[in-house]
Amino acid sequence: MRNRDNLIVGLDIGTTKICALAAEADRGEPLNIVGFGTAPSEGIRKGVVVNIEKTVRSIQHAVRECELMAGTQIKDVYAGIAGHHIQGINSEGMVTVQNNRTVSEDDIRRVIEAAQAINIPNDREVLHILPREFIVDNQDGVQNPIGMAGIRLEVKVHIVTCSATSGQNIVKCCNLAGLDVIDVVLEPLASAQAVLSEDEKSLGVVLVDIGGGTTDIAIYSAGSIVHTTVLPLGGNHLTNDIAICLATPLGEAENLKHQHGVAMTKLVEPDEMIHVPSVGGRKSRTLDKRLMAEVVEDRFREIFELINQEIERSRFRHVIASGVVITGGSSLLPGADELAQEILNFPVRTGFPENFTGLNELVYSPMHATGVGLLRYGLGNGHHQYATHYADNFTLFTKVSRRMREWMQDFF
Repeated sequence: MRNRDNLIVGLDIGTTKICALAAEADRGEPLNIVGFGTAPSEGIRKGVVVNIEKTVRSIQHAVRECELMAGTQIKDVYAGIAGHHIQGINSEGMVTVQNNRTVSEDDIRRVIEAAQAINIPNDREVLHILPREFIVDNQDGVQNPIGMAGIRLEVKVHIVTCSATSGQNIVKCCNLAGLDVIDVVLEPLASAQAVLSEDEKSLGVVLVDIGGGTTDIAIYSAGSIVHTTVLPLGGNHLTNDIAICLATPLGEAENLKHQHGVAMTKLVEPDEMIHVPSVGGRKSRTLDKRLMAEVVEDRFREIFELINQEIERSRFRHVIASGVVITGGSSLLPGADELAQEILNFPVRTGFPENFTGLNELVYSPMHATGVGLLRYGLGNGHHQYATHYADNFTLFTKVSRRMREWMQDFF
């Protein structure tokens, strides 16, 4: 049996698939992925649990596969969360520096508490409080102010909130599957850990993760996240459009998308035909591939136009110097990056998870960016060293308190 002490497990709970990834790693060492398991996602719709029993079965199936490959039992996981209920808010806080006018650990706690003192509805939970920068006596751009001399300490933070019931249901499904949740992690934040470089984050970049039921957006500037949102559109909408337009079953539409799907009609050769199964036992047909390409391109255009509107709404377009990175399973369709570049008017690349060893052939794909990112998140947060497990008491207090301890640990 493999030693579990340095094992990190990420559980990507998506609309299309549930994927479990296990890696051995210590801080300062590359991830060595030793386990991989996946199962069709039943019970999830647009990133939200709609059937507890089916979701639990899917989680158990994926985790069992991962356990067999890793050669050890899995107990603790980092679980991803997405869905249109996710909301991001920017906030600021300010305190007077105590302790002989030298910024201390206690000052950091107080200023972050001041920044999070915003009105959050009772039906929502704080998922992440992400410091963007500290300001010490008007000196901005400070990443670690501890030990600096000053009178006034300010902080700018990005606060991510989720539906309280959605977060609780993710944790409950994991608990019923026999797992303890170390942390619940926003999926675009995890994906960014896997596919974005530090230079891109520093210069300003948009991460677009096109999943099955949702499209997750995260904007980075000066190395920190400044905007997050989730759109209720994804790869499943492409599949549904194909099924309706070509009058073919959903399963066949999914196969057609993977085998023949392109994001731009101009990529289809003249007179190129595809074999399309029919519904209800009717005879299959041979159709012009352009017909399917037009359907896919129309939906992709809608998704990228909504992304463009979201970038404008965020008011951070001016900080995006390094362009856009698209990831997720649907980003693999030929022409997706070119179409995104045309609509968003930024340089665009497709993001693959990087900097890991182990199961490269299985994992090196944009569709596993979130899973690898969850592992990186766990590694960066010290996983078992000082983590608080979540049971059914998924609350703002337990999560934020643990984050405060983590920040202090990182500063020292």
